[in-house]
Amino acid sequence: MFRDAEPVGIVATGVYTPAPRMSAAQLAEATGIPQDVIERKFGILEKPMPGPDDHPAAMGARAARAALDKAGVDPLEVDLVLSISEEHKEHPLMVSGIKIQQLVGARNAWAVDLAQRCCTTIAALKVARAMMRDDPRLRTVLLAGGYRNGDLIDYRNPRVSFMYSLAAAGGALLLRRGLDRNVVLEASLVSDGDFADDVHVPAGGTVQPMTPDLAGTPAAMLDVTDVEGMKARLRARSHRNFMRVIQEAVTASGARVADIDYLALLHMKRSAHHATLAELGLRDDQSIYLERYGHLGQLDPILSIELAEQRGLLRDGDLVVMASAGVSYAWGAAAIRWGGQEAG
Repeated sequence: MFRDAEPVGIVATGVYTPAPRMSAAQLAEATGIPQDVIERKFGILEKPMPGPDDHPAAMGARAARAALDKAGVDPLEVDLVLSISEEHKEHPLMVSGIKIQQLVGARNAWAVDLAQRCCTTIAALKVARAMMRDDPRLRTVLLAGGYRNGDLIDYRNPRVSFMYSLAAAGGALLLRRGLDRNVVLEASLVSDGDFADDVHVPAGGTVQPMTPDLAGTPAAMLDVTDVEGMKARLRARSHRNFMRVIQEAVTASGARVADIDYLALLHMKRSAHHATLAELGLRDDQSIYLERYGHLGQLDPILSIELAEQRGLLRDGDLVVMASAGVSYAWGAAAIRWGGQEAG
């Protein structure tokens, strides 16, 4: 830890969720899976779906404006916009961060995109903290992005059943150097290239360019190339890596796993969520199960923290850990010391 460096704190969170919802009954009808299995095993009661104007950068900008308004921060104070949007976005090859910069009016900032699937927020927190400590010109940094990879799910394809929970939303974190409140501590990330080719959209890249006859077909949707191989590798490595990044983030922050007060966890199967809490020695009320939101990718931990704050679950001095994992494959965790006061 750079103990002599200025702290970097979270000024505010922002979340935008579209109004349309897909219910468990509708998801059951689309997939052919019984509704009680959708609710009990998949852990989905409903999930937000995009409306006609709910595009990724646009949703990220709405979440960003919510965070800026909550904090009373002028967009002109933002020095850097780090986009945590997905690569499935308004237009191919657009820089989402620059579009978000435009939409929120952060005219004095510069912008760049980061991407690591469902670990993007955690990776961006680590990058932002390091950049803010290294560059005195970066006082206020906005992390923002949108997610609607659910567009790419074919509910008739059982190979992607673990992604039936994908939904739509925008999320944002507003950071400030010198803020001794909601201080971002250490983060840990692990990636494993053995999973790099397991999950992707077959058509639309340089290997298989998009053609008129492929548009709207399964080739333009997410798929899994080696279901059994991926499952076997996940069984052998995923849980170990997930626990590893949580342990490393907490230990590097000068704490112990037993000190965790709240776990901002991505949406996963209901049984896996409870098993994770149990292994870490946490009660059910030390996390929020996102059964009415589904999986918002890298935005899940932001939503979890915002809901926890709204419900009064976070107290000054709490050790909050954001934890997530995503295809390709990556695992990440970041520790936050909640509460405190602004440095004078």
